[in-house]
Amino acid sequence: MIFSETRLSGAFVIDVERREDVRGWFGRAFCQDEFREHGLEPLIAQANVGYNHHRGTVRGMHFQYPPKAETKLVRCTRGAIVDIIVDLRPESPTYLQHVAVELTADNARSIYVPRRFAHGYQVLEDVTETSYIVSEFYSPEHEGGLRFDDPALAIDWPLPVGDMSDKDRAWPLLAEVGPDVALRMAAA
Repeated sequence: MIFSETRLSGAFVIDVERREDVRGWFGRAFCQDEFREHGLEPLIAQANVGYNHHRGTVRGMHFQYPPKAETKLVRCTRGAIVDIIVDLRPESPTYLQHVAVELTADNARSIYVPRRFAHGYQVLEDVTETSYIVSEFYSPEHEGGLRFDDPALAIDWPLPVGDMSDKDRAWPLLAEVGPDVALRMAAA
């Protein structure tokens, strides 16, 4: 695997190092030893799959508060997405900054999302599927989210926003909940 740290400390783009032959290619998408070597948490509590019918669909911006904050390893297994992560660590020099990474079935790229980051994505092609490996079990009482169109985040979605859950459309703006989010996300 090829690990490339983003400008948000601890967040990595991970490319499969492909071994090609006449059959196609083979490569590792996850290895506990390699994750540890890069200072990443190699824990897996759940593996989730997201299927999206339509281009333009947005899922996010989701996170879980400590003590149930989770790491995620996200990969697109069919179609294409632009994956966006937001640093919610108040002590970080990149607090509230984001990065966007295109994940496609063809590039086999993953993004490692550290604890205390918000995560979301927009579907770039109809019939798209993503896979998530997460380090914590889903905990509804620790769930949080931010609005996809929050001016404080200034996320530039590549397509007009299409399908979205009512819950995702209703997440609060940082202007309303920013101090509470910062307090709950503060390093212990």
